[in-house]
Amino acid sequence: MNLSKVDLNLFIVFDAIYTEANLTRAGQIVGITQPAVSNALSRLRETFNDPLFVRTAQGMVPTPMAQNIIGPVRNALQLLRVSVQESRIFNPLQANKTFRISMTDLIEAVILPPLFQRLRRQAPAVQIESFLAKRRETTKELAAGRIDFAVDAPLNTDPQVRHVKLLEDRYVCAMRKGHPLAKDKISLDDYLSLTHIHISSRRSGLGLVDLALGKMGIQRKIALRSQHYLMASQVMQQTDMAMTVPESFAHRHGLHAVDLPVNDVPAQETHLYWHESTDQDPANRWMREQMIELCQQVTAHEKKLDKQAV
Repeated sequence: MNLSKVDLNLFIVFDAIYTEANLTRAGQIVGITQPAVSNALSRLRETFNDPLFVRTAQGMVPTPMAQNIIGPVRNALQLLRVSVQESRIFNPLQANKTFRISMTDLIEAVILPPLFQRLRRQAPAVQIESFLAKRRETTKELAAGRIDFAVDAPLNTDPQVRHVKLLEDRYVCAMRKGHPLAKDKISLDDYLSLTHIHISSRRSGLGLVDLALGKMGIQRKIALRSQHYLMASQVMQQTDMAMTVPESFAHRHGLHAVDLPVNDVPAQETHLYWHESTDQDPANRWMREQMIELCQQVTAHEKKLDKQAV
């Protein structure tokens, strides 16, 4: 039997006939007319090459074939009902689901620790797979369902990709504490005298501060270009190199942070992306709400720390 050619609704009718032993009552249960039930039964008989039910004075009596398949049919229908119900309702405490999220190591360090604290309490069986998808493939990966979310800088995405801003952070010049230039303020000459680490997921291309410097006709000395913030902070702790990073990163890693002596460097924005096909999905919506709320808490906490530092 080729299931791709079988109308699965026929099995709902089959179950109703088996239960009621009467075509009219079966139709009432399913919500179709008695002739429609008869037509469905004819199609089932053709599919299974068996009468399935024999009309008697006691009603429609199932054949041995019908008796053999009723159990698996009812199990399959129940699984379908549960699947449909679960797709409409997401219960975090009972959910056994994996969310795939594309994000950098910098974003992982901000979002994943508080997210997992929350998941352990609210959704203990939910799992996270975090990896970095190529930016130019973000839309395709979201549309194909290979990732559920992307957390990244503002992207030129398809109109079918929805997004919301999660975080915003200004850039500072960071260096190890005890660095010769670790003071309250540095000049542009000081900044240009430093040897810099540049963090980018791309193999080439300028950073935001480099674009601003380029407008002034100058450039900084970049000795190390890497994809990973966490490695770079360790290099800085052991050298006199500097790095232009979001302010929260500098504070989180015990680095000395000073205002950039360069104008027109926009703040770093971090956005959450998802495909419109999952916009109303309860599980997707629940996870979006968790990440948005957590990032709001992170922002509020960092503002509180800034006030205390002042």
